[in-house]
Amino acid sequence: MLSDQAVRSIAVVGAGPGGLYLAISLKLRDPSLEVVVHERNRPDDTFGWGVVFSDQTLANLKANDPETAATIEAAFVHWDDIDVHIHGQTIRSGGHGFAGIGRQKLLTLLQNRARSLGVDLRFESEIADIRALPADVVVAADGLNSRIRNDNPETFGVDIDVRTNKYIWLGTKQSFDAFTFAFVETPHGWIWAHAYQFEPGASTFIVECTETTWRGLGFDAMDRDQTCCAAEGLFADWLGGHALMSNARHLRGSAWLNFPRVACSNWRDGKVVLLGDAAHTAHFSIGSGTKLAFEDAIRLAETLTEADDLDAGLAAYEAERRVEVLKLQSAARNSTEWFETVDRYVDLEPLQFAYSLLTRSQRVSHENLRLRDRDFLTGVERWFAANAGAPPTDDPPAPMFAPLRLRGLTLPNRVVVSPMCMYSAEEGMVGDFHLVHLGARALGGAGLVFTEMTDVSADGRITPGCAGMYRPDHRDAWKRIVDFVHAQGSRIAIQLAHAGRKGSVERPWGPRADQPLEDGWPLIAASAIPWSVEDQIPREMTRADMDRVRDDFVRATAWAHEAGFDMVELHGAHGYLLSSFLTPVSNHRTDDYGGSVENRLRFPLEVFAAMRAVWPDDKPMSVRLSATDWVDDGLTPDDSVAIARAFAEAGCDLIDVSAGQTSEEARPVYGRMFQTPFSDRIRNEAGVATMAVGNIYETDHVNSILAAGRADLCALARPHLADPNWSLRAAAELGWRGQKPPVQYLAGFAQLARNLEKQQQAGPV
Repeated sequence: MLSDQAVRSIAVVGAGPGGLYLAISLKLRDPSLEVVVHERNRPDDTFGWGVVFSDQTLANLKANDPETAATIEAAFVHWDDIDVHIHGQTIRSGGHGFAGIGRQKLLTLLQNRARSLGVDLRFESEIADIRALPADVVVAADGLNSRIRNDNPETFGVDIDVRTNKYIWLGTKQSFDAFTFAFVETPHGWIWAHAYQFEPGASTFIVECTETTWRGLGFDAMDRDQTCCAAEGLFADWLGGHALMSNARHLRGSAWLNFPRVACSNWRDGKVVLLGDAAHTAHFSIGSGTKLAFEDAIRLAETLTEADDLDAGLAAYEAERRVEVLKLQSAARNSTEWFETVDRYVDLEPLQFAYSLLTRSQRVSHENLRLRDRDFLTGVERWFAANAGAPPTDDPPAPMFAPLRLRGLTLPNRVVVSPMCMYSAEEGMVGDFHLVHLGARALGGAGLVFTEMTDVSADGRITPGCAGMYRPDHRDAWKRIVDFVHAQGSRIAIQLAHAGRKGSVERPWGPRADQPLEDGWPLIAASAIPWSVEDQIPREMTRADMDRVRDDFVRATAWAHEAGFDMVELHGAHGYLLSSFLTPVSNHRTDDYGGSVENRLRFPLEVFAAMRAVWPDDKPMSVRLSATDWVDDGLTPDDSVAIARAFAEAGCDLIDVSAGQTSEEARPVYGRMFQTPFSDRIRNEAGVATMAVGNIYETDHVNSILAAGRADLCALARPHLADPNWSLRAAAELGWRGQKPPVQYLAGFAQLARNLEKQQQAGPV
């Protein structure tokens, strides 16, 4: 614990941008403070090339210290454009608002400003024991390879995730007039450069590739000079005859690195506080390391000079900054993974590839791109609409309103009402509630409406209130709903399922919600493993059980066609019967239906093939999959791709990509669009159309996912529960008049569109 006595002396270990800016910020707030900065290197030693600032970062600096900000800004090289070079094409987008400055120039400016404020800068000062420093507070700002942090990993709760790609930080005298991404295909895989000018006649040039490509090109056996020479040959088209240079002479061995993502669960130990890269790192591909360090410095300076209770103040500082760091690290993770899996995207059209790159971190969205560069985004939307077969127009629709053709079915737009269990059927029979529920969503403008999970047998239900398709009168009840939906010009799909080991429980409300039925039905599953310790132990399925279940699915599929459904989906996710075969979490069989992924696929594929045989060729079929179990030793990413590819080869037109709900031990990682990466991987590695689900709730989410090629459809559940007219509202919000509401709703839609347009023109209140 620190004393409540006011802090009078502060030692900063590390004279990088974060440490120096903290010292400046402290002296600005309290000139009487004794602030000493210790740096092991000389003042003019530098191990990088340029530093990137966004307009937002500069605004933060101006608010904190206008004089320092003005000095830095005067040394900036500004640019607005990003160029993406791939397959012989250059895609340019503007409005991005960045600036570059040489790292050594930045350090010199900060050193001069610190000295002018009375900061004691001590270079070539190696500190053996930081706790022995005569200061009330010691700030460890000693960077990515912080010795202070690394010497005390348990104290600071250090978690370092070393990423897979290799990269090298080089420089060149070539000048780039835009932030440049250049992608080069080699016999050993793709290699690319991140390049930007940081002062007239000087640019940073970061080269990155997978380790396989790195070894294949022989970089593992090259010294720095050989590496620069080889990279010059690869990127000659962009270097204008200029050489590449390395200033990493301080590093032993190769100058190639693997980026370490650093996260600490605790940023403080007594009087020692971590700052900047010592506490957290963000991948170089989003250029936010210096931003985070500066913002840490500003907030920590406020705490050290203003807090009445220093312990409470430092706790509040860490809690506040941790939220911002987590946001940036989440964005950085998305960006890092994009580059680590770039092979997934290189076959996209260059325009879509560039869009995918620009939106990779999820910090830049579809509408944000419209604000930055309307012409670029209009070009993307025009390309997307044309590729979807929409009529040519000067005012193309947003991707969510582009059509999608699956076999003989054309969906008018790409918004889908997710399957959502209502638990309101009687003996499997749907009624007026389902007519109104699904009918309202059909009136609401979605391109496709899904039924809830509909069970193929009475003992395949989750609860007594689940919908069914196992009696002729079920078919007739569904036909009434299908006919109504079709009368509104909408399309409807049925999701067929068997609950397996998750069946025979109460509805999810009331005093016994989700508890096993007192007088339920026996359960079957891939293996005799109960869903939970409270649930009934299922019987491991025999071949005779498999035959019966397969035939139940076939009968339900045939009746779905007779009822007029446009599409049928096989539910193979969420721990239900077929899912229990697919995942090793619940499939412990030792026969031909267990073990390898090929064996675990055998019965679900058999069911699908039998359904496909009775479903018309001109009607599409989809399969819902859980792409991960969110548990150790569960489905691997490669398993999920293999499973999706197998269904596609069997005639599946669309993979409905969900995740989890296969084990009570699951630990999902939630967030915006948190399941979309699974859709992305399956779509672009298995080569099959996908539907993304999971916390998609804004038009921006939908358009970004579709335009980037991460999915072909987006399914929204809870947003459609809250607003059956979500799609109509989205059309009004985006100014899209190609969306035709029911004639009875035309006046209301027109008024909504006018009101939203007025609000947008007026701007924020």
